[in-house]
Amino acid sequence: MPGPLTLFDDLDGPGAPAPAETPVDNRLFDVARIYAEPAAAASARGRQVLARFPTAEVVEVPSHWQVPDLHGNAGNVDRWVRVKSETLVLGVKKSLAVRPNGRSADFIAPSTANGCAMACAYCYVPRRKGYANPVTVFTNIEQITGYLRRHVARQGPKVEPDQVDRDSWVYDVGENGDCSVDAVVSDNVADLVATFRDLPTAKASFATKHVNRDLLDLDPAGRTRIRFSVMPEDDAHLLDVRTSRVADRIAAVDDFVAAGYEVHLNLSPVVLREGWEADWAALLDHLDDVLSPAAKAQAAAEVILLTHNAGLHEVNLGWHPRAEEVLWRPDLQEAKRSQNGQDNVRYRADVKRAGVARLRALIDAHAPWLTVRYAF
Repeated sequence: MPGPLTLFDDLDGPGAPAPAETPVDNRLFDVARIYAEPAAAASARGRQVLARFPTAEVVEVPSHWQVPDLHGNAGNVDRWVRVKSETLVLGVKKSLAVRPNGRSADFIAPSTANGCAMACAYCYVPRRKGYANPVTVFTNIEQITGYLRRHVARQGPKVEPDQVDRDSWVYDVGENGDCSVDAVVSDNVADLVATFRDLPTAKASFATKHVNRDLLDLDPAGRTRIRFSVMPEDDAHLLDVRTSRVADRIAAVDDFVAAGYEVHLNLSPVVLREGWEADWAALLDHLDDVLSPAAKAQAAAEVILLTHNAGLHEVNLGWHPRAEEVLWRPDLQEAKRSQNGQDNVRYRADVKRAGVARLRALIDAHAPWLTVRYAF
């Protein structure tokens, strides 16, 4: 692998210098090393990231996909959380494409980042680059937002309401990470919010398990939908490693609505284990008790039962085996090929059908104001 990058003193080239930055003070990050493609490090956005982590060693790599110390390195399993907190990657997004979705959003936007500093035990994101998969920031943000503007323009107005949205095309901008965390590292998320603020026929959307109150200052003007993921606290304590507490996510909903966001809820993942129904009923009661009428009036939910993966199961056994006691249930699960082409395991069709029906009944009984946009 190439040694520490030494060419940055000469990078006065095409991009304007990034503004001075205050070093990041966030419990998720203690960055010691940044792997960087030279073009990414030379860009204004790349310089911004480097300025936010001024003490980090910078190591040149030919591609964000080619970091031998990270990708496919089974030795990282026992350092899973440390890798996520101590490492970043800077890259340039080479291929820009929008994919149709139809569930959570109308379209999946090109990623402005992938990976995550959180460590949810069921998350599919680590499967993309292997093992811990820390945050990779794509620095060519102007190309990505320009591509999105052109794609939105080609769609024209949304003339038929659907379960995604009544009158706007919705673009998921956080498929491969958590935008609330990404916003700590760079201004890519701020640029996405600003882009969709000016697009009257489209909205950005992302799910999050991290409360980042800096996002309250971005003035989304109703054009960004945040989906706070919630689950019973006992599940979250075991499975949602390094995330904001569920109570804190719920407590943030009213503030984000007041700041101009559309705020939905992801009831996700629903883990079928002993006592799950009583715990979900208590969570729904809590939502009903604490959310304001304004938050309830615009809320909607996605219900997503657990999807797991045999490869991730093996990785988890190396760092968090207790999680697998509830995640890995061969007695209840079957193989399923997902929309993104991965071979996963999900609850058997009969088990899943019964679970969805029971959770819908709990919502009707404990939070009847909460519209379920879709459940699977």
